[in-house]
Amino acid sequence: MRRRTLLAALLLSAASRPGWAAGPKPVVATFSILADMTATIGGDAVAVTSLVPVNGDAHTYEPVPADLRSLQAASALVENGLGMEGWLERLVRASAFHGVTVLASNGVVPRSMEEDGQRITDPHAWQDPRNGVLYARNIADGLARAVPEQADAIRAHAADYIGQIEAVDRWVEQTLSAVPRAKRKIITSHDAFGYYGARYGVTLRAAQGISTEDEPSARDIANLIGQIRRENIKAVFVENMTDPRLIAMLAKEAGATVGGTVYSDALSPPGGPADTYLKMFRHNATLFARAMAAN
Repeated sequence: MRRRTLLAALLLSAASRPGWAAGPKPVVATFSILADMTATIGGDAVAVTSLVPVNGDAHTYEPVPADLRSLQAASALVENGLGMEGWLERLVRASAFHGVTVLASNGVVPRSMEEDGQRITDPHAWQDPRNGVLYARNIADGLARAVPEQADAIRAHAADYIGQIEAVDRWVEQTLSAVPRAKRKIITSHDAFGYYGARYGVTLRAAQGISTEDEPSARDIANLIGQIRRENIKAVFVENMTDPRLIAMLAKEAGATVGGTVYSDALSPPGGPADTYLKMFRHNATLFARAMAAN
């Protein structure tokens, strides 16, 4: 009995000391890009679960029972906001989640665009790395609240990560600025690269609107085919989380080629060409620069 009492006292004493943690805290991120950022910043202090899997579509995602259990156990939830996760509010309410909520896009100046006669907010703010820096700071602040005993380590990871984001931003800018501005035109599956285009001076058009739930009309498709032909755009791109058949049809009708798979809303599986937020930028910029140079 004395041994058991002594062991319990030792464990209680250790747990009360600053810096002691009983394993990583469970954290939920809504989709894979946020999960990668969160895991990088949180390090060993967190164990991150992504609700929407790699190659998954956060616009059309339908939660499963495992998501409810993940939220019930989580110390923190990292979400994008800006209308990206329309399914999330009901899931959070059903789970009675009581941890720290991190709005990754807090502080972003949102872009808007007209779609079907209405002004809507573009939620894809992470596609500008300068916003990625804001995301990293917001995530670090939230994780520091959720795991206060590891706050110093979390903030150190975030500072290092922000330096890496800024370096990638400079590399993409240099890579794309080598292409004459008149040639910087890209066609993608859906309208996810607005922030990217504004950052790097690229004109972007898409077969679908901001959400992949939107179905393009025959007139929209005809107009896009006409633009590809008039402006001599050589390549169109399919995103990893969208149906490739529409882009394949566009390329065939317009006399263009499919320039490859790019990543906007979701990362590739581990070992793929865009399995981190930083690798996503390098992969996309390499494909875009090659295609735009041929325009």
